Amino acid sequence: MIGFLRGHLLQSSPERILLDVGGVGYDVHISRPTYESLLAQPSGEEVSVFVHTHMRDDGISLFGFSTEPEKQFFELLIGVSGIGPKLARNILSGGPLGSLLSALAQGDIVRLSKTPGVGKKTSERMVLELRDKVDALAAELSPPAAPVASISNDLTSALLNLGYRSTEAEQAVREALRETPEATLQELLRSCLKRLSRA
Repeated sequence: MIGFLRGHLLQSSPERILLDVGGVGYDVHISRPTYESLLAQPSGEEVSVFVHTHMRDDGISLFGFSTEPEKQFFELLIGVSGIGPKLARNILSGGPLGSLLSALAQGDIVRLSKTPGVGKKTSERMVLELRDKVDALAAELSPPAAPVASISNDLTSALLNLGYRSTEAEQAVREALRETPEATLQELLRSCLKRLSRA
């Protein structure tokens, strides 16, 4: 089972890459956020992707992700009845990971249904089956408990890891801390995600 690859890009598109790893070319399906992350890498340098190996009767497919949380969310999605790996990749391509986690946590069926191929019933199943698991993933993404002085940096870092821009992440953190300074790190992260989903 392949879980991680590092090598040189031979070909790339928003949906797949061909990665040369020690002279072997791996054909890897990717999401748009991963594609954009790979484009931002310096030309000629090695790139790395976390990999989900999807096995079926008719063959093996590799799905690559620029971050471990994106891979974890993909694996949660394909566990939902009616969502295969290609649809899960389309869902991941629908916006920043943090925005998707926030939409699931809030049960935002309208937001989730905007992805091509995802109707109201599929969105409802996603919310029903993933809402609690998404909370756990968001908590996992937040850094461990830290002194008050570094909570702002930790929250900002967690939001950057979820794909938000630094300016919007910093603003959401400032507002959340101003409104509920006594909240736990996990509560503050949820508050930030709610603010960002409304932006």
